[in-house]
Amino acid sequence: MPLSAVNLPYFKSSLDRYEQGDILRDVTLIQWADLDMERVLSVVERTLQYCVILSQECDLEHDYNTRAKADGATKDKYLQTLLMSPAYQAETFRQGEHLQQLEMKMERINSDTWHRIKQNNVARYHYLEPHQDFQVPELVVDFKHYVTVPREVLYREQFNMCYVATIEIMYRDHLSRMA
Repeated sequence: MPLSAVNLPYFKSSLDRYEQGDILRDVTLIQWADLDMERVLSVVERTLQYCVILSQECDLEHDYNTRAKADGATKDKYLQTLLMSPAYQAETFRQGEHLQQLEMKMERINSDTWHRIKQNNVARYHYLEPHQDFQVPELVVDFKHYVTVPREVLYREQFNMCYVATIEIMYRDHLSRMA
């Protein structure tokens, strides 16, 4: 008989730092937009309805612990940005409508492919099952879509407001190998 069992795919972390597999909601990003005809760069604000932290857990932990030291330690363990991937609501993703805010129509996912995605048998995607208690809807991570966000922006402006849940470590293994 095993000593412990994983009953839920998610948990609420008690740490005061980000972890690999944290699911965030309503994360606001500032991104560069295309150059216009006069070669003027514009900046746009974009909100990710859901996203998942993909940065390696050891890097996140070393960054946090090094910054917490008061002895003026070297800063070689500091992270400048955190790697995240949007997590799209499953139904809009399946219909190919998940990038409408970017004015992009994507391919509709057929039943066979959708079944394989839900089994996490398509390397490009990671399926996250819904869980009402944690307010996690049915989500799909597309590893072709990722962003880096300045660490300070996520910690200072959005840490407590955006956190939803953390993917349980046993479920995180597949996410980590694919990212």
